[in-house]
Amino acid sequence: MEVALATSDDLAGSQLLLAFPEHQVPLPGGSRPSQNDIWVLARSGNGLISIAVEGKVAEPFGPTIGEWLKNASPGKAARLAFLQNELGLSQAPPATVRYQLLHRTASAVIEARRFGAPHAAMLVHSFSPENLWFEDYTAFASLFGAQVRVGEVVRAGTCGGVHLHLGWIHGNHKFLSR
Repeated sequence: MEVALATSDDLAGSQLLLAFPEHQVPLPGGSRPSQNDIWVLARSGNGLISIAVEGKVAEPFGPTIGEWLKNASPGKAARLAFLQNELGLSQAPPATVRYQLLHRTASAVIEARRFGAPHAAMLVHSFSPENLWFEDYTAFASLFGAQVRVGEVVRAGTCGGVHLHLGWIHGNHKFLSR
């Protein structure tokens, strides 16, 4: 992760302060929080950074927004509106975008505000040799006008005063077999 963060001028030289596995961030409009595989609070020369990490091997990012909204309750509509507002999206995301990417990224922004961090990052830590589901991540990043590349972290805009960064990081494949 340190190498990928170094690809961003804003996040270079980051130092880990705290890391919590399975960190939950409450979201309105439902009973389930966003559960980060790992949530990290780090510091760079540019201030604190809230980092939500989603670990993946071969599994997808869950349902698309269209699938998630099928037979939607009022709570789901409220949650989607909240996520859209948190992420500074002026219009509803396309139905083909993966819902998990929205709420995981919002959790990084929410925690950035809670800790007074000027930066939030949502990183996918992929152990897939084929970068499975990378195309879903690039489609999500395009909502912010960002182009993500494997192994790099890019600035994707600002969400309510918090600078948002997105990245796709490769895990070491040797950890797939034990």
